[in-house]
Amino acid sequence: MTHIRRSSFRKKFHQWLRDLFAHLPQSVRHRFYRSMVDCDPEPDARLQLKIAETREELEDCFRILHDAYVGSGFMKPDPSGMRVTDYHALPTTTTLCAKYDGRVVGTISMIREGVFGFPLQAVFDLEHVRAKGGNIAEISALAVHPDFRKTGGAILFPLMKFMHEYCTEYFDTRHLVIAVNPDRIELYEALLFFQRLQERTVDNYDFANGAPAVGATLDLKHASEVFKAGYKGKAARKNLHKYFFQTRIENIKVPKRRYFTTNDAVMTPALLDYFFNQRTQRFSELDDRKKALLWSIYSMVEYRRVLPMLSDASSESGGGPAQHPLRQHQRHSIRCPGEITITGPSGTQAFRLQVIEISLLGFQAECQLDLPVGSVGEAVIALGEAERAHVHATAVRRKESEGSTFVGFRLEEPDRVWRECVAALETGLTASDLAR
Repeated sequence: MTHIRRSSFRKKFHQWLRDLFAHLPQSVRHRFYRSMVDCDPEPDARLQLKIAETREELEDCFRILHDAYVGSGFMKPDPSGMRVTDYHALPTTTTLCAKYDGRVVGTISMIREGVFGFPLQAVFDLEHVRAKGGNIAEISALAVHPDFRKTGGAILFPLMKFMHEYCTEYFDTRHLVIAVNPDRIELYEALLFFQRLQERTVDNYDFANGAPAVGATLDLKHASEVFKAGYKGKAARKNLHKYFFQTRIENIKVPKRRYFTTNDAVMTPALLDYFFNQRTQRFSELDDRKKALLWSIYSMVEYRRVLPMLSDASSESGGGPAQHPLRQHQRHSIRCPGEITITGPSGTQAFRLQVIEISLLGFQAECQLDLPVGSVGEAVIALGEAERAHVHATAVRRKESEGSTFVGFRLEEPDRVWRECVAALETGLTASDLAR
């Protein structure tokens, strides 16, 4: 009985402290949160941060996530013991893991906007975020194993650093968005300078079992200057600007890429079958629209046996939905530099390009200068560190969007390097296939 009374007293005392803290000015609360930062620039060598790519790594991530969400009331227990979402099936979702002595102890997923969109756009208005241009990724599925939650950020901060580095250098992302419980939003505002999407709290967020949620965003294009001002004068271990933007840690295993692709797909047919057909029934629970979209993404013959059939059983070519026509030449996401030299009546002019999409006979690029439709020239495109394509290109369309100019080009005869790149993108099942 005495133990029960003490436990009740502690709960009331802690609640009193939280209420007292909540009445302090926001600037004071934020300074307090930042004073609690402790980021080690030289983490323990036993810590490794990498993309979760094996069945064992993914399963451990999904288990840690499941237990964290169930414990917080954000989902009901699943018979599989894992939290596997529709978004985990997409190549535009990347799951990172933190491993300590070979054991997965933390995870986080980045869901870049793809064919399914991303969870929070169903309830939060992103119009002002989209108006700034650039790709959006939702940060989701963050969890640390209970054994490592009281380590002073020894797992959390390296995992967040890897997430930031991956999004800015490999994932072609400008805007991060999050949907978090109202009790936790101030941590993201104070430490990472997220700004709320709206003042109103969503009372019933389906993706978190109907729990309340607050949406927020961070513009990575301006994050460095914001962090620099916020952490000005802080000691190195308490300075997240120095940690995120100036420090390199050896524990991070960055992806190896032959081409400047923007995804690190890991879902082989076997992995999709295991997580979405065998351990869970996620595929069978999808609506026909999502099923058809999966067929459009995983168009290689190897995937046909594991992809879900449409409910009306309409199919062709061994199982694909008949209503979904594919492009004659598929487009592939990439982000690489290039230059096209145009020779005209007034002389020769070079235009720098940022190529964002390629197909066998064309590409789309962002161009800062006024490149007229109909221009013909010789382009050099850096498809990878050691992959340079030389192609004859014609500008066939031009589009102004969100303050940027995008130009579509047609190729008359792609060279060997271009053809090899497109062939690799069309036949490679995962990112590891493209690294060869």
